[in-house]
Amino acid sequence: MRLLRIGPPGLERPAVLDADEIAHDLSPLTADIDGAFLAGGGPDRARAALADGLLPRIELAGQRIGAPVARPGKVVCVGLNYVDHAAETATPPPAEPVVFMKAANTVVGPDDTVLIPRTSVKTDYEIELAIVIGRTARYLDSEDAADEVVAGYAIADDVTERAFQHERGGQWDKGKSCETFNPLGPWLVTPDEVGDPQGLAMRLWVNGQLRQDGHTKNMIFGVRHIVWYLSQFMVLEPGDVINTGTPAGVAFGANDFPYLREGDVVEVEIDRLGRQRHVLGQA
Repeated sequence: MRLLRIGPPGLERPAVLDADEIAHDLSPLTADIDGAFLAGGGPDRARAALADGLLPRIELAGQRIGAPVARPGKVVCVGLNYVDHAAETATPPPAEPVVFMKAANTVVGPDDTVLIPRTSVKTDYEIELAIVIGRTARYLDSEDAADEVVAGYAIADDVTERAFQHERGGQWDKGKSCETFNPLGPWLVTPDEVGDPQGLAMRLWVNGQLRQDGHTKNMIFGVRHIVWYLSQFMVLEPGDVINTGTPAGVAFGANDFPYLREGDVVEVEIDRLGRQRHVLGQA
């Protein structure tokens, strides 16, 4: 099942797509797609209501698509999690997941304008598989237990300012937490429709040029391990988002790709999770 939010920022309506790509209004069931909806069995109720024909149609044409989950409590990120990306940055593969946080208010819609920060000279892109948490997770006993707490998956572009991240001292967060730096969506896709999260091809283009052409099978730490691992150090709550790392092809890597500039167009695609298209603006 594919869940989404439609409408202007702050006024999005919850919706669900049927098998024919027709959107249906979830407002009869919930005010929004958020942690409370996910934890309260919302996806199952939405599936049943859709099957019973209880949800009115919504016209998608001309409508803004928002991030598929509202107000995440936190965005947790895993760095250097693809073998090829670690290699292109001349970094040894980590023995444990590299964990950092990204401000939750970086989350915007998949096609919203991404703003290059003032004084930025090295704004970069990173296609990532995002996990959305559906149940509270603390001290999970095993990696298999992760399946019980994952609500679904989405596309994230973990936009990053590399000079802020690496050349200004301190931690990575200030290169990761600039306004609009986490386009998410278009959909939250439930695990039954995604299948194996380690079986997804992923691609990113800048101005029509293919920059990243990766696959989740090349993660150093897989989805289940990441969820289990994070639960040993923090409580994961419904609605939280986890960005799981990026494959090779970023501008920061060992290649000649330029950093992003105002007017650039970034398109992002992961199998079964849809497609993003965002234009770069200037803050």
